[in-house]
Amino acid sequence: MRYASITDRLADLGSGRWAVHAEARRMKAAGEDVIELTIGEPDVAPDRALLDEAARAMHSGRIRYSNGRGEPSVLKALVDKYSKRRPGVTAENFLCFPGTQAALYIVMAGLVEAGDGVLVGNPLYATYEGVISSSGAHPVYVPLRPENRFHMQADDLERAITPECRVVMLNTPHNPTGAVLNAAEIAAIGEVCRRHDLWIVCDEVYEQLVFDDTTFASPFYMPELADRTIVVSSISKSHAAPGFRSGWAAGPTEFCQKLLPVSETMLFGVQPFIADMTAMALSQDFHMAPTMRTNYRRRAELAGQTFAGTNLVKPMLPEGGMFILLDVSATGLTGLEFAWELLRQERVAVMPGGSFGHEANGFLRISLTVPDDVLVTAMNRIGALASRLVETKRRASA
Repeated sequence: MRYASITDRLADLGSGRWAVHAEARRMKAAGEDVIELTIGEPDVAPDRALLDEAARAMHSGRIRYSNGRGEPSVLKALVDKYSKRRPGVTAENFLCFPGTQAALYIVMAGLVEAGDGVLVGNPLYATYEGVISSSGAHPVYVPLRPENRFHMQADDLERAITPECRVVMLNTPHNPTGAVLNAAEIAAIGEVCRRHDLWIVCDEVYEQLVFDDTTFASPFYMPELADRTIVVSSISKSHAAPGFRSGWAAGPTEFCQKLLPVSETMLFGVQPFIADMTAMALSQDFHMAPTMRTNYRRRAELAGQTFAGTNLVKPMLPEGGMFILLDVSATGLTGLEFAWELLRQERVAVMPGGSFGHEANGFLRISLTVPDDVLVTAMNRIGALASRLVETKRRASA
């Protein structure tokens, strides 16, 4: 039988990158004791008031069709949120979606097509290549270098641009590196985009998980970039509610008008009872984000302290988010090889850096969403494996 070309474009961009995670889950289901540090799932619960609001709305009959743009209560909450730093935004600047992933998919479908290029930092979140390729466009990689703390550099972006490029994808705070772009860096990137007439699509799902000594900045709030910037985000991380699948895109009015029929063709609305919970989440202050910020920063520092005095495993301390990268290249193994050995020998599951692009081949991505003592135990096991690998290599060459 014949299939559409999208199935070939995405054939190697799906769950295969999560093979270590899948094997760890299989081992746990079989009764093995595995420390799981793979996925970015918040380890705090949503506030009970949010769950109660979702249940109240559902039982009160908020289970009927919505509209394509979003429920009025959520649109109002989004206007209130973003107008604090960008006066003048209206409901016409927003589209609601079931999560950031859906938002990214539809945004890409509306901005690029076959033959177009999308500039994206490497390392990059594991689904970005699929989101780009689904449209028929192709990724154009901009190296994010450890010596620059994985911050995209305007000069590197400029060098990567090719005639077919139409969009720059940013992610700040960044997954997997934890890098947070500052206002000056975004302005410099934005100036390159202005010269080359590029859209900016900025994934800001970790906005509320910026650590205390770093200030969050967004191109959406810069007047000179407002007409070319689309922000995507959700309540998945900020409110510890990934399973509710509630997100949005913010952008120019014309962009939202153009994208609305695309969204309606695919989705035609989100669940009203989840929208009511989302409106409450956006309109009030809750404990989840401050708690996670404190926990993840402390755990990142604990991970760093575990490897103090050794050159075998080098932690790259994040500026936000819920992950830390560990450089294991000194062991002579790639991140993928090390991750499989770590699971087999030490029963610790991590994400190979290569799942996030070739620039991270020598790294592991560690989720900080486990208790402190469990994280320290896992770090000690990583250190022990690294030492054994190097010692085995030394003996073999002696």
